[in-house]
Amino acid sequence: MRNGPQVVFVEVKKSASFARASTRLGRKQMDRLIAASTEFLANEPKGQLTDVRFDLAMVNGQGHVQIIENAFGEA
Repeated sequence: MRNGPQVVFVEVKKSASFARASTRLGRKQMDRLIAASTEFLANEPKGQLTDVRFDLAMVNGQGHVQIIENAFGEA
């Protein structure tokens, strides 16, 4: 996603509750998302200097969505 000049990478996790969904973001998923972001940013005008953010979108059992912005910091 884009938020103005900022590129936002989002990991989506679904569970019965937001609390349970938040525990499903592990180191493996964070590493995978950072690797994908590195590849994506290679095609951006500022490359690795592009302003980025990593968010976590949690979906509960009722289909409601809650977002944690900058869930695990910068790459």
